[in-house]
Amino acid sequence: MRPDTPADHTTEAERLLRTAAQYPEDQEPLVLQAAAHLELAGDRARASTLYDDLLAAPESTVDNPHLIKALKAANLWEYGHEAEARAIIEGIRAAGPLDAAPWQVAAETLEAHDELESAHDFFSTALTLLLAPGEEVPYATQSLLTGRHRVRRLLALPHDTWDELAGALNTAPVPLDELHDPKRLWSLGSSDPAELKAEITRLRAELGTYRTALSRPFPVAVLHWPEQELRELLTTYPELTEEYVDRATHLSRLEASLRDLHAAGTPNLGIVTGTVPSYEAFAASEATSPTTPAPRKPE
Repeated sequence: MRPDTPADHTTEAERLLRTAAQYPEDQEPLVLQAAAHLELAGDRARASTLYDDLLAAPESTVDNPHLIKALKAANLWEYGHEAEARAIIEGIRAAGPLDAAPWQVAAETLEAHDELESAHDFFSTALTLLLAPGEEVPYATQSLLTGRHRVRRLLALPHDTWDELAGALNTAPVPLDELHDPKRLWSLGSSDPAELKAEITRLRAELGTYRTALSRPFPVAVLHWPEQELRELLTTYPELTEEYVDRATHLSRLEASLRDLHAAGTPNLGIVTGTVPSYEAFAASEATSPTTPAPRKPE
């Protein structure tokens, strides 16, 4: 069951932090998830402390420092630390990261606080840096185009080339111009059933877009154990010997799984290399034992 109440979010954050302490190689994503749950629980000060702890780690061990800073800024602004949040956001602009995520978080933070001109500038700066003319638009960059289009509609600015590109990439049944129409807010207070029905249709389309983003086709990976890692796995968990048997049997079954998935029309096939610590971390995140079947299924 997904967390629903502040107490549920706090409990989930504690679980994630325990897992992060047990598996330091996976600390960053686990701590970021924990911080998000603390924000949802209303414990924003503690969430900021988690962001600070990640940023205080040696630079070589932090994968996404600019994203962590952007998330920290968004959190700080929400509980009254606007000046510090602004300083962090300006620092991200100056650093010019080549990753869409920190730009997206920072721009949407500005937008959420009615800093529309600054949000527009942030989206535009990011796209200038990340979007090469004539090349295919990466998935993450598409969200920057969509966000910029939304802000420009709120600012009543005319369409430009990037707005047209955002519209062309939109997969929702409702055009972006309609989804981002500022007049939609007025429709929510209307007593006209036709207007309310139209707004419900637009909201469903927007929700469908978010769901599509969350369920976009990630690679389907079958778990592969290198010889040394398989030996360590079976030594640590001898209960798994019946399933894996030996290296040759494991490879034979892996190849058979890939063939079956390909024959069934499954796209984006691949393999993921297993290690005992990452395997145990996954089992812990699923609240199950490493000896149960669930963690071993392709994902």
